[in-house]
Amino acid sequence: MNFDQFALSPAIQKAVAEAGYSAPTEIQSKAIPYVLAGRDMIGCAQTGTGKTAAFAIPVLQKMQQRNAASATRVLILTPTRELALQIQQNFTTYGKYLQTRTLSIFGGVPQGKQVAGLKKNPEVLIATPGRLLDLIQQGYISLSKLEILVLDEADRMLDMGFINDVKRILTKVPAQRQTLFFSATMPKAIRKFADSILNNPAEVTVTPVSSTAETIQQSVYFVEQKEKTRLLIHLLKDASILRSLVFTRTKHGADKLVKQLGATGIQAASIHGNKSQNARQLALADFKNSRIRVLVATDIASRGIDIDELPHVVNYELPNVAETYVHRIGRTGRAGKDGVAISFCGKDERSDLKQIQSLIGFQVPVQTW
Repeated sequence: MNFDQFALSPAIQKAVAEAGYSAPTEIQSKAIPYVLAGRDMIGCAQTGTGKTAAFAIPVLQKMQQRNAASATRVLILTPTRELALQIQQNFTTYGKYLQTRTLSIFGGVPQGKQVAGLKKNPEVLIATPGRLLDLIQQGYISLSKLEILVLDEADRMLDMGFINDVKRILTKVPAQRQTLFFSATMPKAIRKFADSILNNPAEVTVTPVSSTAETIQQSVYFVEQKEKTRLLIHLLKDASILRSLVFTRTKHGADKLVKQLGATGIQAASIHGNKSQNARQLALADFKNSRIRVLVATDIASRGIDIDELPHVVNYELPNVAETYVHRIGRTGRAGKDGVAISFCGKDERSDLKQIQSLIGFQVPVQTW
């Protein structure tokens, strides 16, 4: 099976091949035909399954079938600026031989450059809800000609309190449109919301959130909070660990850990909601380019992190939502590659570990140090 089966334009096929895609993933092979056929769709797929390409590639194809208009034809709503930038990069990659105009807009930065970009009439707009509404209210954006609406990471958008913003945006778009709804999890509230905005949707579900990739070697250390930094430093003495993504629960905890690691000579940076956009992008670039070994992240900021070669994930603190564990460790072991996921568990986190193990269906092996 390859991308030829979708009858994509030669320009898109060439770009996809140059991006290193040989065969579609499960979500891509199931979703792309529905998108090309103009169906509304619910897609349930966790991170690392190729979800962005599952909508970006067919959306680009559909846009070639009609003359480009001087208006926004596609809107992709996403919860974080990192994810918005990542999606824009993917559209640029798959559409490198096309003339499609794309733009990402998000809060936390001055709006000047984004307003200048809007004046060029982007056909594809990738946006976080708050900044989108702000620019609509200022008169810089009209969605009256919208043809396709994509809600990406819908569960995270609702978790972050964007539900009312999303509902307000829905009043600004045409009733006659194609809507694609992607979510890593599908609890009742998410499903109810999806049903309220979709028209006879096709449904695609792959790799349930309760599963973790077989390529990920998981383990847990029982260690008290005051000893966690010492354990992390001990593990990072292994020179073969080139890069580690470390998760903390709080922004303050992330910054504190970076300082503690730096005091021992371990180059690290943090990424979270209080960091400026430039600081977040610099930290991510330094991590991808191996200028730093450790990136310390909170869960919300991590959703936009997409790194092909990430061998090591550490749960410095366990999440209190079991599904978040699956998302976290899904940052490693991607595309069939091996990965390592290590968790630190204090006494007050034992119940969190129990819930995680119940969700994933097995006991995480215990390590000692």
